[in-house]
Formats: sequence, C-alpha cells, structure tokens
Amino acid sequence: MYTRKYLVKRISMYALALSMAITINFVVPRLIPGNPVQTKLMQLYRQGIRLGGQEFVEKYSKLFSLDQPMHVQFINYITMLAQGNLGFSISYFPATVLNLILTRLPWTIGLLGVAVVISFVGGLLLGAFMGWTKREGKGSKLTSVVFGASLFLSQMPFYLLGMMFVFLLTYLLPLFPYGGGVDITVTPGTIDYVISILYHGMLPALSIVLVSLGAWAVEARGLMVTVLGEDYLFLAKAKGLRERYVFRQYALKNTLLPTVTDLALSLGAVTSGSIITEIVFTYPGVGSLLYNAVTTLDYPLIQGITLMLIFGVTTSALLIDLIYPFMDPRVGEK
Repeated sequence: MYTRKYLVKRISMYALALSMAITINFVVPRLIPGNPVQTKLMQLYRQGIRLGGQEFVEKYSKLFSLDQPMHVQFINYITMLAQGNLGFSISYFPATVLNLILTRLPWTIGLLGVAVVISFVGGLLLGAFMGWTKREGKGSKLTSVVFGASLFLSQMPFYLLGMMFVFLLTYLLPLFPYGGGVDITVTPGTIDYVISILYHGMLPALSIVLVSLGAWAVEARGLMVTVLGEDYLFLAKAKGLRERYVFRQYALKNTLLPTVTDLALSLGAVTSGSIITEIVFTYPGVGSLLYNAVTTLDYPLIQGITLMLIFGVTTSALLIDLIYPFMDPRVGEK
C-alpha cells in the first residue's frame, strides 16, 4: 500500500524525533535551578530524619553519578537506555524508575485511552452531522447551539474545565470525590472496586472528553461543509442514492481522512493536557508522578516519564502514518 520511499521517510523521521527527544530529555531537567540531592536531604529533614549533611550529599551524588562531568553523565545515560535501564529514582530510592512508571501507567492509559477514543469518534460524528444538516439550509437552531457550545469548549484548556468541575461538583455540590483513583476501603478485584475506579475517574475523563470532543466537532463540521460542494456528492445524488448512504460512504469517509492526520499531530497536546488534568484532580497516574518528580528535581524519574510519553506519542503517530495509506492509497505513493 505504500512505497519504500514513504516507509523509509516515516521511520527516519521517527528515529530522528526519538534521538532529539533523548538528548533534550537529558539536558532540560538539569537546567532547573537547584540540587536534587540537597532537595532529597531537605525532604528527609522535614520527615524528621537527620542525616550527615555534606556526607549524605557526597554519597548520593556519587551514587547517581551527579559528581561526574556532564558528558560522562550523558554517556552513562545513553548506555543505561541501551540496556533498557531507566535507573533508580532519587526521591523514591531504592525504587526503580521503571517500577514507579509501571505502577502509575495503567491509570493514565485507562484515562487517556478512553477519553481519546470517545472524544474523537463522538466529535467526528457530531461535527459531520452538524455540517451535513447545514446543506440547503436544513440546519436547526439546536445545531447552531451545539456548534456554539463545541466552539466554546474547543478553546478551553483541560485543566480549566477540570478546576470548574472541582469547584462545582466536589465543593459546592459534593457529587464526586476529589482526589485519588479509588476508594481505599474497597476490596480490590470486586465489582465495587471497578465502580469506585469509574466513579473517581469520571470528572478527569469528562474534562478531557468535552474539550477534545468540541475541538473535533468544530473541525469535522468545517471539513464536512467543504465536502458538500464537491462534484462526487452531486453525482451520487444524481444517481438517486439514498441520503444515508451518500452521507456514510461519500461525505463522512472524505471527512475522516484529514482528521486522522490531525489526530496524530494532536496526541502530544492531548497527552500534556491530560497530565495537567491528573495534577488538578490528584489522580494517581503518570502526571501526578511527574509533578512530584519535578518538584523534587528527580532527574532519573523526570527523564523516564518524559521519555515514555514521547515514545508513546511518536510511536502512535508512526502507526497512524502507516495505517493512513490503507485509507487513502494515494498517500503511500508520495
């Protein structure tokens, strides 16, 4: 379905993006003012644990190779990555970065995966329907209201809507819990445990879904309005094909292709937005873990989480690029 040139180009761009991300991922955390070992020492002091100050700093600096020149640290970082080793966390020592991420990752995947699928599919269908009903002046007042709401939501950050939900639905009207991912009193593996997870994740997911759904609906509506003027639609109508068939096979299909490309481009923004949303709701996902890592200057943990997020986004974009030619064979020929 695609030429060798297309395949080599996409894989090369993927490899280049990962290489640049790995380098930037090492440099940026070290630009944050402060010393991670001294931050760890102050954290222990606040917990009532008194250790030898300078001796502790020297020992921890040597343990995490922070006493080495920057280029030596970078070589060690690359060597460990090549072995699949993300190292130990400074703030959660002796826990490894990989174990910490694997503990929190299912929460983020569950929240983000469900939200992206619902918002993309729902927004695409809603926007296509709004654009389709616009033809020949058939749009209703309800369609105009829905479009206005979609446009309003599409411009709102995830975290802002999340904070509104916190104020309205957890403070003024305590209908939902604030913080956490599950009720700690519920027995794991039971139906009540699953219900508790869904209950705690409702507001974070809703914050992501509504904003993303509005954005996809606005884009799909614009694309559908453009498609309505194409010659193949007039030809389909002239053949006497049923309206539902024309909408599904001609209009919706050609609206879908550009939005799939935009999905690949927007994954990074959605992921970063969901991380901030997790922080707002203190949801036990990777976002909260990253926030704690940044506040404690935990270099290995920051590097591990950001690298995992970058890898997930770039790999998803690559998969979409590889799937796209099956939807439009002309793309694979370029």
